[in-house]
Amino acid sequence: MNFESDPGIVQAIAKVAPGGGLRSGLDRILQAHMGALLVLGDTPEVLSICSGGFLVDAEFSPQRLYELAKMDGAIVLSSDGMRLARANVHLVPDPRLPTTETGTRHRTAERVAITVDVPVVAVSEELGVITVYRGEQKRQLQPIVEVWARANQAMSTLERYKERLDRVLTKLSELERTSNTTFRDVVLVLQRAELVRRISEEINWYLIELGSDGRMLSLQLDELYLDIRGDYDSVITDFLGPCTNEDSLEIRNYLASLEMDELLDSRVVAEGVSKRARCVELAESMSIDAQDRLKVMLTSRGERVLSMVPRLPKSVQDTVLANFSNLRELNDVSEFELSKIDGVGPEWAKSIKEYIAEE
Repeated sequence: MNFESDPGIVQAIAKVAPGGGLRSGLDRILQAHMGALLVLGDTPEVLSICSGGFLVDAEFSPQRLYELAKMDGAIVLSSDGMRLARANVHLVPDPRLPTTETGTRHRTAERVAITVDVPVVAVSEELGVITVYRGEQKRQLQPIVEVWARANQAMSTLERYKERLDRVLTKLSELERTSNTTFRDVVLVLQRAELVRRISEEINWYLIELGSDGRMLSLQLDELYLDIRGDYDSVITDFLGPCTNEDSLEIRNYLASLEMDELLDSRVVAEGVSKRARCVELAESMSIDAQDRLKVMLTSRGERVLSMVPRLPKSVQDTVLANFSNLRELNDVSEFELSKIDGVGPEWAKSIKEYIAEE
């Protein structure tokens, strides 16, 4: 699951995260070794599959939720979880809907979530776990202590992979300025960037489960992940373009779809990226083996290098990119010629040439 394709389940998990009243009520139910079935939404669609029970229509409180859970049947809350609508309700979703669950409560929860577009929460009496359902997605929430342990371990892993990504990005920048970049160098950056993205997404899931308890961890993630998406996109645009936003998204989606062993195989990545890239060098190399294709020399458009020139305004970057089709052309032009371009001037021409000339 990911955040862009499954926003519903993300919102559902956030509603039962620690720090909120709903989670406090669920924790009371767990501590009492009881089970419960909650539907977060008293819409007409929900009511159409309800049978029996009674109207509560009371303000939500953890204690009230706990007391109502002592009765059989489901509890229906308002969509925002602020009011208790009904209790002791028998839910009757279509029994023909497929389900992977075995227990009666969880089978009902999964079918209700598929039938109506609302979050459904099942608390297992025997296992003592909370499972959240939304549409065809579900996620079993782990104990907070275990989530913290996994999140901290993932954060340590992210720090190591971020260091490796920084190293290959630095090497790529050096190769860019000397026009010695191969497709292998670009593939290596894409592999590292995708690994960092996957670990960051895993941590984001933990942060959703931790709720307000994960604020400090969230700050650490923001600091580590800063500008990674920008580097990811700029490498694709610089070396695999000219790329539209859709082209760049297609390449990132392809990398995200790979199994881990495929992502770590440079030849597999090279083959898939080549088919989706728009650069001339790779288009001309489609007839050769993927291993040999990794040796193809690529020319950078120069957007990422220009973005690293200290204090260079975005307007100057755009002007330079509009006048030179790639970094090699910019590298060959003299400082004087560059300064004569409208919107560049002597000061920025000097800064650009000095940065590109750095070894």
